[in-house]
Amino acid sequence: MSLRTETDHGSGVALVTLDRPERLNAIDPETAAGLAAAWRAFRYDDEVRAVVLTGAGGRAFCTGIDRSAEVPQPSSPYTIDDPLLAIGPKANDLWKPVIAAVEGMACGGAFYLLGESEFVVASEAATFFDPHTTYGMVSAYEAIAMAQRMPFGEVARMSLMGTAERITARRAYEIGLVGEVTAPGDAVAAALRSAEVIASYPTEAVQGTVRAVWSAKEAARAQALAHAPHLIALGNLPPERQTELFQGRGGGGFRLR
Repeated sequence: MSLRTETDHGSGVALVTLDRPERLNAIDPETAAGLAAAWRAFRYDDEVRAVVLTGAGGRAFCTGIDRSAEVPQPSSPYTIDDPLLAIGPKANDLWKPVIAAVEGMACGGAFYLLGESEFVVASEAATFFDPHTTYGMVSAYEAIAMAQRMPFGEVARMSLMGTAERITARRAYEIGLVGEVTAPGDAVAAALRSAEVIASYPTEAVQGTVRAVWSAKEAARAQALAHAPHLIALGNLPPERQTELFQGRGGGGFRLR
């Protein structure tokens, strides 16, 4: 099973765990479908009032799309099937609060999930980076998601530097991507504590607050997302060339900041 869901009915908190540690919790079509189904199920489960999302194994929260998985694409140049577009809670119309707990790497398509979480808790061992440009891909959806959370220059730097630079948890806290930094291994426990507090409040008020916060930026986000498919279609290298770059990644150093 690529996804685990546990609910503490006493506290009203659900824990969702990406459970593919051998693939650094990269998302294949099965996992993508499981996430979408989980968010939709939580909409109807009144016993769940807050959710914590994390990744198994400690080495990574999520490393985006699993490049070993086959994702069929339509032949039309005007259509791209992106299996990650529907993996987030907001994409599935879930307005119960979601807290992301990050241990290890969070990169690339992980930002679809971080971008639709209310806030992020990260351990000191967490790192954040966006490898798209390194492998000849446009960072569109990911950069747009992070532009809602980080200063413009920080988003641009992370998106353009690719694999050459990784943001530490401390730096992520300084720029507003992360709301709390914990000792290694403690991110889930800290996120659960926050979720339990939130779940103890009247859920109608909590969900209304979530909607209000998101409405403050929804117009700009929707407008930016409308451009994403065209930018990807124009700027991405052919898949076979992307694969060559990905397979040829070597031991080149990267910088932490």
